Amino acid sequence: MPRIALDQGLKELHADVLTLGSMVEKSIQRSVEALRIRDASVARRVIEDDARVNALRFQIEDRALLLIAMQQPLVHDLRTIAAVLSIITDLERMGDHAEGTATISLMIGDEPLLKPLLDIPRMAETVTDMLRRALLAFTDHDVVSARRVAAEDDAVDALYNQVYRELLTFMIGDPRTIQQATLLLWAAHNLERIGDRVTNICERVLFTETGHMQEIRPTGARKLQEELR
Repeated sequence: MPRIALDQGLKELHADVLTLGSMVEKSIQRSVEALRIRDASVARRVIEDDARVNALRFQIEDRALLLIAMQQPLVHDLRTIAAVLSIITDLERMGDHAEGTATISLMIGDEPLLKPLLDIPRMAETVTDMLRRALLAFTDHDVVSARRVAAEDDAVDALYNQVYRELLTFMIGDPRTIQQATLLLWAAHNLERIGDRVTNICERVLFTETGHMQEIRPTGARKLQEELR
């Protein structure tokens, strides 16, 4: 009987993580869309919804700790629960990044954008797709998929570097663009950090299934490290 209760509890934790992930995914998409189309109402909704993200994160944490206390989980079960606690922290931080991007949209206000946003929406599309597949890899115990998703962080970094170079060109060419360009750079940085946090989730999938904590370094990061030696 205890094993049935434990299995049900773990199943519910996985479902809760997917629910939280879906909420965060929507927040990321809406925050960038608010910035792209200059919609203050959407930006404010993202900021308001962050409280819901935080509340669900704490509910999942309480449930996970109660499962440890009441159901005597085995080693693999403990790794799963530990992974859940780590993943929901990363998800909550992603929600904070989305809230930050929504705030940036409000800070820019009605000021015309320096140029139509292209790469920042591409970054958002990439990281939300990565997030969705990383969480599925966790619920499906799929190490291969987790490694594939983590490898895609290189594409996010490449887009961020492209945004950085382009905005730097604006700032050098016209100092009056510095304030908005800096805000847009922070929006891109939020998305780059979300990509890093998705990689953290992928590492937790590996830990849950193998028992070994492995750092998954994107190809670009490995190359840079080799160049600095």
